[in-house]
Amino acid sequence: MATARSGKSASKAEETTGLRVLKKYPNRRLYDTRSSSYITLADVKAMVLEAQEFEVRDAKTGEDLTRSILLQIILEEETGGVPMFSTAALSQIIRFYGHAMQGVMGAYLEKNMQSFTELQSKFAEQSKGLPFSPEAWTQFMTAQNPVMQNLMGGYLEQSKTLFEQMQEQMKQAGALFPGMAGMPGFPGKKP
Repeated sequence: MATARSGKSASKAEETTGLRVLKKYPNRRLYDTRSSSYITLADVKAMVLEAQEFEVRDAKTGEDLTRSILLQIILEEETGGVPMFSTAALSQIIRFYGHAMQGVMGAYLEKNMQSFTELQSKFAEQSKGLPFSPEAWTQFMTAQNPVMQNLMGGYLEQSKTLFEQMQEQMKQAGALFPGMAGMPGFPGKKP
């Protein structure tokens, strides 16, 4: 369990690391130690979108609540508007909790997100200054077809490589722990 931080040590953490510290109080309010004001989840979402580094700490215990707050933001996004995750995708993610490959799957998803973000950045760089009406978008995609195929091909190749690495790790784990071969989703599982 993390130790409680006083206001002074939270300020020191900000000064030494540049990390913005948010405190969560029992009344479920978030307090930004940098601006000395209460903020909302919408403010935290804006910080994420601006790529600001921050952590959320329980005001009493000092426990790190950052993941919990980020999950709350995802839940709000998923329940309002158009969800990113299908029911099937969420079910698959849940099935990996407690599974022997939980850590590997987390790393796989994280690396895929990084690869996809890099792809998105390259695409945004190539499309700078273009007006994006539906017609302009169609023309852009037609003209960029070879470039897009190259970018997507690179992303798919990285994803395939990550998946192959995950399978190899599973095989190595199976060799170390033969009893795991009977687990669902494990290579070599007998039907």
